[in-house]
Parts: sequence; C-alpha cells; structure tokens
Amino acid sequence: MGKALLISVAVIATCGLVYELIAGALASYLLGDSVTQFSLIIGTYLFSMGIGSYVSKYFEKNLLKRFIQVELAVGLIGGFTATILFLSFEFISSFRILLFSIVVITGALVGLEIPLLMRILKDHYDFKDLVSKIFSIDYVGALFASILFPLVLVPYLGLMRTSFLFGTLNIVVGIWTIY
Repeated sequence: MGKALLISVAVIATCGLVYELIAGALASYLLGDSVTQFSLIIGTYLFSMGIGSYVSKYFEKNLLKRFIQVELAVGLIGGFTATILFLSFEFISSFRILLFSIVVITGALVGLEIPLLMRILKDHYDFKDLVSKIFSIDYVGALFASILFPLVLVPYLGLMRTSFLFGTLNIVVGIWTIY
C-alpha cells in the first residue's frame, strides 16, 4: 500500500498545480491583466491549501476513506472547472465570486491530500523519510505540471480537455486507492 500511495502523490501534485494554472489562465483570458489574475489566483489557491491542511487535523477516523472522498471531489470539481467558468462567464454578473469560490474549494481539497496521505503512511515509514519522500515527489509533480501545462497540455488539448483529463486522473487515484 505504501508505494502505491507514494505514486499517487506524483499524480495528485501534478493535478493540483494544473488546476491552479487552469484557473489562472482562465482568469487571465476572461478578465485580462494576467499579472493581477495569476497573482490573485496563486495567492488564494495557496491560502486555501493552507486551510485544507489545517482542517485535515479534524479528520481522525477512516483516513483512507476520507482520502478517497477528497480525490473524487477534487476530480469532479477540478475536472469541470474550465467548463463551468467558460460557460458561466457571459451569464453571471459576479463572475469573480464564482471563480474564487472554485479556487478556494479546489485549493482546500488539494490542501487536505498531503496531510491525509502522511497520516495514512506514518506507520510505513520513519517520519523523516516520509516527509522527504512526500515533499520531494510533490515538488517533482509540480515541476512536471509547470512544464507540461504550457508546452503540451494547453497547445494540444486546450483548457477544457486538460481540466477533464486531470479531473479523471484524480478520480482514478481515488478508485485505485480503493483497490
């Protein structure tokens, strides 16, 4: 179980950053002023991840079940983010409220993932090894996403298909964890 969950760290790290990049790109495309939009999205997303990390301490039982639920929720919300934002932009006068609500929810859910995994895996590794493994894999996944997003995903898939693809990956991690 330990190695399988460590592999899932790479997938969820990549997915988490891709959702952040999708929100930033969409905000930039739809609202203009890319520096402001990316700065606000990144700051809000990171803050929300901190909220999720903090809230994780209140999950005391059935951690594996909670992790699976988080993965399924992140997959559904993250997977439909681009579609929801594109379709609603023309029809919602308070688009920024919807945009930042999605960013906060997604960020908080992504912030739950690593603390839950660390608590699930704590009996499989020494603490120092667990922290170094989780965070090094997490950061490599983030690097992978930051390279893949502008060079492959957006040019060849676009934002909506990229959003669906990575939502599907989070759902696959959740289902894979069941088995």
